[in-house]
Amino acid sequence: MLSAQQLQIDGRRGDLLPPTSLEARRGELLLVSGNGQDQRTALALALSGRMKPSKGLLSWDNSAKTKKVRSASALVDSPGVNEPEQHLSVRDLVTEDLSLIPRRYRGALLSTPWLKVNRFEDIAGLWIEQLPADRRLELLTALALADPALDLLVLDSPDRHSADPADWLPRLEQLAYDAGRPLAVVAVVSALPDHWDGPAAVIGNSVTHTAPAEPEERTDLLEMAQEDPEEVTETLQRTAK
Repeated sequence: MLSAQQLQIDGRRGDLLPPTSLEARRGELLLVSGNGQDQRTALALALSGRMKPSKGLLSWDNSAKTKKVRSASALVDSPGVNEPEQHLSVRDLVTEDLSLIPRRYRGALLSTPWLKVNRFEDIAGLWIEQLPADRRLELLTALALADPALDLLVLDSPDRHSADPADWLPRLEQLAYDAGRPLAVVAVVSALPDHWDGPAAVIGNSVTHTAPAEPEERTDLLEMAQEDPEEVTETLQRTAK
């Protein structure tokens, strides 16, 4: 299980990632919504062990070692980080990504047979920018899972390629709920799809807000001001703290 408690990343002028808590289990798809691309990318980097949080605790299978989180996870299609270059062909991308698979699995991973076995021969000659959103996601997730050691997929803004959840949600559900290889899948998106009733979280859900005084308390303060101005001043100072 992936667990993040009060995960926070400091920025230059404020929180790059405001305090956020979540959990994702194997065999589960968790959608995390957030407004800003910087926040979404920061969370995706942190959850996959690619960026060290400033505060909070991140663990995978009860281990808080960053190396353990990183080796168990794949960060998929993060803009400005590891999204495929648009000038690459699908065949070149596959060749490049398979070369990054740990050496003990690399022997049998050649691009031509891999494309055939995984049914991507029809798009092998296309540029990455030519791929429809659904086929792009199928390709990138299949490449990530060429490493059999991976149990966690973290996707950064898959909805940026299509406003229609049908182009990305079914694929993520398929991966999470695959009985043969159940994965913990976390997708950081700009907004939850309509009618989504599965596991969900919101970036900044652990931010502590100071609640304003209730109207009754304000009335009490007005009455105190008439009777003892010094006492109400002290009360307001305590409230501000």
